[in-house]
Formats: sequence, structure tokens, C-alpha cells
Amino acid sequence: MTAQRHVAVRIEGPLAVATLQRAPVNAIDEAWLAQLDDALAAIERAQGVAALVLRSTQRTFSAGADLELMRSRFDKPVGRARMVEFVRDIQRVYARLERLPLVTIAEVGGAAMGGGFELALACDLRIAAEDAVLGLPEARLGLLPGAGGTQRLTRIGGEATAKRLILGAETVTGAQAVALGLVHWAVPAKELARGALRIASGITALPVEAVAACKRCIHAALEPGDAGFEMEIAATAALLASEVTQVRVRQFLAKKR
Repeated sequence: MTAQRHVAVRIEGPLAVATLQRAPVNAIDEAWLAQLDDALAAIERAQGVAALVLRSTQRTFSAGADLELMRSRFDKPVGRARMVEFVRDIQRVYARLERLPLVTIAEVGGAAMGGGFELALACDLRIAAEDAVLGLPEARLGLLPGAGGTQRLTRIGGEATAKRLILGAETVTGAQAVALGLVHWAVPAKELARGALRIASGITALPVEAVAACKRCIHAALEPGDAGFEMEIAATAALLASEVTQVRVRQFLAKKR
């Protein structure tokens, strides 16, 4: 029997598109997560990819953890231990997404709840339908958003917003998420796919090496210490030696002459 395809990948030159398609709500289980991990590995192996759009064919972006999986493991200590390891695996795959040397764009057309919102937060950029619903409601169940949610939401939105949404188990719309700084763009649902591709097209027009270096340096700014400043110098030296950069700079200077 052929395994069901939960995550499909298409790579066309500098653009990759990963489509989440586990009916009906992209619930996260081991098979779904493994396929997402495989998709990220394929994108890493591809040459010259500058941008990844992560989207869904389902009515939700992702509703979070698979409820049947939770039911099957909740009652016994050994099952709960397996759930902890599963959450650890989700953290690992989302960290891989976050570290990709290209720009990742979450296209959120429906609900992104729990692990689904944590997935979007692991992307560099987020565009959402104005009426999409986003949230980390785990506290309602006596849990917490353990797949990176407490960390990334705090880094992205700040302590005040993280406390509001996580401690209050509050959900927000795409439009509200923009006002809170959690989503970069909110558009009418019918314009979402076109908007995501427009953003990706702008990124894929840039030199891949420069985009990757910029992303590395931005991430370094989030780490303690001043190592990011020296990283900027090293990256600048490498880019100045790049033939692509040299051609672009010469063309720019010629136009300004």
C-alpha cells in the first residue's frame, strides 16, 4: 500500500512550495512530521533555492496535534513519555525549518492553532488571511505550547503579547495578528496565494548567497554577545569576493555614474 502523502514539495528554480495536505485539518502526528522533515531535507539538498512558501490545501493551515494520537497515549505514563518525545521531535523539525539558509514564508489561509501556529512562527515571514484564526490555547487543557511556542512568540511579539495570548489562551484573527506584530501581512482570503507568491518572487530575485548571509546575521542578533558584528564583517568579505555581487555592484555603480 502506498503511504498517504501529507506534505507535497514542488521546486521550480529558486522557489520551493511545500503544501500541507493531510485531511481534514493537517493534524500533526508522526507520519505528518516525518514527511515535513523529508520535505525540508529535499529543499536543503536543492541548489539555488531562495524562498520556500509553506501552505495548506485544507480548511486549516494546521489545527495542531492529532487528537487521536493524544487519546491513545494520555492515560498511561509510558504513553505520556512518548508524547514528550514526540514534542521534542516537533521542536527539532521546526528548528530545522527555522535554520534553512533561505527565506521561509507561511501562507496561513485558515486556522493555525497550537502546533500549527508554532509551525508558522518558525517561518521567517507570515502572511495570513484577514479572517484566519491563530492561537496557542494549550493552557486551556492544562498544557503549554511546547513545540517552541513560548520561545518564538515571545521573541517575535514581545513579552507582553506572549503573556496575553499564551497565559490567556487567546486566539486572534489574521488582521489582529498584524497589529500585534505576529504576522507581517493580512489580506483578503481570495488574495492570499497571490500575495504569498508576490512576496516570494521579490525574494527570489535577490542573490541567494546574500539572502542566506542576511538571515544568518539576523539570527546572530538574537544570541547573547556581539558575535553578530564579526559575522557581518566575515559575510561582507565573502560577498564582496562573489562574482554575482561584483556584477551587480558594477552595474549599480555604472547606472549612478
